[in-house]
Amino acid sequence: MSSFPLRDAVECVGRDGLPNCFAKLEAGAAVTVAYFGGSITSQTGWRVQSLERLRRRYPNVSFSEVDAAIGGTGSNLGVFRLGHDVSRHKPDLLFVEFAVNDSGEAPEAVMKSMEGIVRQTWRHLPSCDICFVYTLTEQLLPDLRQGKFPRANSVMEMIADHYGVPSVHLGLEVVRLEMAGKLAMTVPGADMTRVSGTELDQDAPLRVGSDGKIPFAADGVHPYNDTGHRLYTEALERSWPKLKAASGTPVPHPLPPPLDAKNLEEAKMLPLSPSWLSGAWTDLPDRLDFGKRIPALWKGAPGAELSFRFKGSTALLYDLMGHDCGTLELVVDGESSRPLRIDGYCTYRRLATLVLAKGLEPRETHTVRIKVLGDKLDKGEILFERNLGDLKANPEKYVEHNWYVGALLLLGELVD
Repeated sequence: MSSFPLRDAVECVGRDGLPNCFAKLEAGAAVTVAYFGGSITSQTGWRVQSLERLRRRYPNVSFSEVDAAIGGTGSNLGVFRLGHDVSRHKPDLLFVEFAVNDSGEAPEAVMKSMEGIVRQTWRHLPSCDICFVYTLTEQLLPDLRQGKFPRANSVMEMIADHYGVPSVHLGLEVVRLEMAGKLAMTVPGADMTRVSGTELDQDAPLRVGSDGKIPFAADGVHPYNDTGHRLYTEALERSWPKLKAASGTPVPHPLPPPLDAKNLEEAKMLPLSPSWLSGAWTDLPDRLDFGKRIPALWKGAPGAELSFRFKGSTALLYDLMGHDCGTLELVVDGESSRPLRIDGYCTYRRLATLVLAKGLEPRETHTVRIKVLGDKLDKGEILFERNLGDLKANPEKYVEHNWYVGALLLLGELVD
């Protein structure tokens, strides 16, 4: 798949539609909508606007939202966190938006994780309808200007064809306006503040800058609510009748044979077991405001150790990178490394994944041991220059060298 053929860019492909969702909407039953994606979905943009449009379209329906978007993440993490972040809430409709963050991944990897998301969803929630949603960045414009989907989108379209999943590209009108000279992709500092709610007024004109162009985003990626995100929302609104027309009789979704037998359908997130821990660990019940994302959070001080055994091909730990973190000693099947849990961005803590092993022999038993080291790091050498001011102003933030870990992401099974 290294030279994966690009698909023709189409705003909406209805395929098998959203039959179970539309049946509930027409019956006036309660509907739960899940939004699964990266930072573009995490913004209070098309996600919030589209749900409000649904409420206006179906005033007698009670809607619930599952915000399962995490900035900077793609389907390779999504397939592991699907159960915790999405499936346990039992949505009726699942929007999946990972094409932008998957754009740098190999087609084979996108295939495995995105197919895994579809198969895992329908194995546990066969009546949940799925819709692939595509957004864009300035970097992805060259293919779209030629009328072609970028590579990640094209892989996803192949999966969508196989499973009958409808897809909507929210940004093709953005591309048309940009090519016509009516929209600028990157406009830092544009004044896009409106009175709350007016971005939902379909009759309100889109804001334009002093150059007469619609400012799409400050960075070419994350749209302004009143322009870029509103264009995204209107694309989904235009597609709604087509999605409805494609929807037949409501039935549980069947699972045909997979496109890739090695897809990540079996990927899962497991909470850490206290039996794996020894030394200076503290259970953090408040999970440092990450409680929505992780089933538990443990803080390990220098000297704390974590160890477990598993059979499988892939293991990662869902942890935090942060200003008060340090160095680990990681030993997998006798092979040692020293990963850092702080990087140039770390004036704050953020969710991350620590890769333990990939591509292992799944039938063998593998042993993992991790120790939190007390090595004193020169964090001024690690932080980006633009972040050194925070270190100087708040040196106490950076003194400790801990590790925060919340869950195991596993393709395999634990061994006692």
